Amino acid sequence: MIGKVITGRSFGGCIRYVVQKHDAVVLEAAGVRMQQVNQIINDFNLQRKYNPNLGKAVGHIALSWSVNDAAKLTDELMVNLAKEYLQKMRILDTQYLIVKHRDKDHPHIHIVYNRVNNNGKTISDNFQKQRNAQIAKELTLKHGLYISPGKEKVNRQRLKGEDKVKYELFDAIRAASKKVKNINELKQVLAKQGIVTHLKYKSGTTEVQGISFSKGEYKFKGSEIDRSLSYAKLSQAIEQQQVKPEKSLADQLREVMENAKQERENLDKTEQTTYLKPEPETHYLRQSLSAGPDLLGDLLGNIADDDDSPEKKRRKKNKQQQSRGISR
Repeated sequence: MIGKVITGRSFGGCIRYVVQKHDAVVLEAAGVRMQQVNQIINDFNLQRKYNPNLGKAVGHIALSWSVNDAAKLTDELMVNLAKEYLQKMRILDTQYLIVKHRDKDHPHIHIVYNRVNNNGKTISDNFQKQRNAQIAKELTLKHGLYISPGKEKVNRQRLKGEDKVKYELFDAIRAASKKVKNINELKQVLAKQGIVTHLKYKSGTTEVQGISFSKGEYKFKGSEIDRSLSYAKLSQAIEQQQVKPEKSLADQLREVMENAKQERENLDKTEQTTYLKPEPETHYLRQSLSAGPDLLGDLLGNIADDDDSPEKKRRKKNKQQQSRGISR
């Protein structure tokens, strides 16, 4: 979804273009009579008189979608998208007209609204272009609509006026920025193509705050053309893309040999790994286990010898008496 915002002075010229276009279909209107074109124009002009000091009272917005969305974009959905867009753009409580055109392959509608609202107050157009781009993207994502891969895919042949110049600037700046080393060189390259580069400086200093580009009667900030063309991002891109000098064949061979040598050294270190502590000696444990039965037998024998039961004492006494008789 793409929005294009325009302000003008004549409701007559704008409404005749929108309504009388071949195959135009009025989808919805608010605050105006719809029987005749002149009635629509008169109703818009009547309300603008509440604020006669506002010269550009005509609000005109074109909303376009990708041809990939044509199947899902019913008239009802386009009207709902238009209303949601107007609400987010803070275009409220005023007359409006929503008309569908069918002269292009891609679906698109035109919205004409009165910048003098129903209470006679002015609907501000400050920062409308910036809000337009943001809101169009939000609605595209919210409703699952097709997103173009980028400005490179836009059909330049269909563009006219301001949009045509904007894309011409985009193409020229992107191409030139890849061949230069700094902003000053970029200015010189673009000047040969009839494009003037304007730098905005911080008051009283040489610090650059912004950049703009102009061609013919049109002038745009870099960020208006594309976010990548703001002064900060453009300068950063030019700095990062500086081509490093190619290494000579000798340098490349040295690098290969050095890498191979480093890999061999790492491999040797792995194979000759030593331990800070020796492995535990397990043969002591094996010897203890093998000697276990003998130690157990001796232990049981000692336990038996130390038996001081009354029966053993009696037998021992008898043996001692018999020994004395024999000796006598």
